[in-house]
Amino acid sequence: MTAFFILAALLLLLVLRVPVAFALGSLGVFLLWYFPLPLNAVPQRLYGSMDSFELLAVPMFLLMSNVLLKGGVGKDLFAAVQSWVGHWPGGLGVATILSCGLFSAVSGSSVATAATIATVAIPEMTSRGYERPFVLGTLAAGGTLGILIPPSIPLILYGIVTESSVPKLFLAGIGPGVFLAGVFIIYGVLYSRFNRNYQRVTKASWLDRRDASLMALPTLLLAGSIIGSIYMGIATPSESAGIGFVLALIITFAMGRMNWEKLKEATYNSMKTTTMVFLIIAGAKVFSYAITLYRLPQDISLMLTTNISEPGIFILAIGVVLLIAGFFLESLSMLLIMVPVLFPALEGMYIDPIWFGIFFVVLIETALITPPVGMNLFIIQAVGGARLSEVAKGAWPFALMMLATATLLYFWQGLALYIPYNT
Repeated sequence: MTAFFILAALLLLLVLRVPVAFALGSLGVFLLWYFPLPLNAVPQRLYGSMDSFELLAVPMFLLMSNVLLKGGVGKDLFAAVQSWVGHWPGGLGVATILSCGLFSAVSGSSVATAATIATVAIPEMTSRGYERPFVLGTLAAGGTLGILIPPSIPLILYGIVTESSVPKLFLAGIGPGVFLAGVFIIYGVLYSRFNRNYQRVTKASWLDRRDASLMALPTLLLAGSIIGSIYMGIATPSESAGIGFVLALIITFAMGRMNWEKLKEATYNSMKTTTMVFLIIAGAKVFSYAITLYRLPQDISLMLTTNISEPGIFILAIGVVLLIAGFFLESLSMLLIMVPVLFPALEGMYIDPIWFGIFFVVLIETALITPPVGMNLFIIQAVGGARLSEVAKGAWPFALMMLATATLLYFWQGLALYIPYNT
């Protein structure tokens, strides 16, 4: 009964549109006061939530992402990919998904990926006769690859919360990320094949391909240096993020696309996002500490393991809960609220925490393109000057593909686990 009242109180605060960080933090403080427990535990928890070397990766990846965004790197990636595949049936759709995947590998952010590629791809695709809902949906879905293809900020946070290996989580995200990008590409090709309105792009010359590829080469090398340094054990995710930020500065200044004013804007935008993320983390830490004292995670874990003996039913139940929560919460909030509650039940179900992290992220990816709180829908709506219903109309087939991928992950766990446990 206590668990019911706590969850009902949290839901009420969220329905009343109290910011997630303050809803979690204020409810946690109230529970600690009511326990009763000396409230000096609150500042200790707040400080402890920030005192993590791994968390340094978040602001550094955000800084790198915003520097690349201000430096117009997305245009280079899109132009390079388009020069190679743009003349295929549905080639611009293919170029959009591939560009999203490549930019994901250097940003780790879904929002940055969607916003960057959309500014280039929307006018290019619509001018070629692609229907606007399809264009907008492709970009909204392609942007979600930013939280699955490594480096991924949600996977970093999942690793910190569950004390799982972040490099292993990054490795586990490669298979599902590439698979999902491939499914999106196939859908784009088939959609264009049966759409009579779109116009094929003229095949680029070898000279154009060379020039476009050379312009995108520094960014590709940047992505390779980040991912390679982590997987080869040369640097931690936080150190590689710092290296990536420095390289992003060098690249954009060397190309003449960065100045002090743009750098100031990139830093300010990164600071705002970092503050939001860290406030949610701090609030979640206080709330997590409070509900642990009330034995809420243990009670829920016991209830699940007692009443649900089959891992398949357990995973199905989690999937349903996440999809419903996705209508009201954004991805990071879902991760930081639900993982501490659900994670203790994994051991009793013999569920691999690395696999569960990828499965969880695929489901919160889906939440990014489902209304009414799908963050990527709002980003594409703003960039494309579209109606939310127009973006949602184009995004729903991609949401179904993500759910199908999550289902495949359950039946074929090797899609996520083969690389981290065999390299």
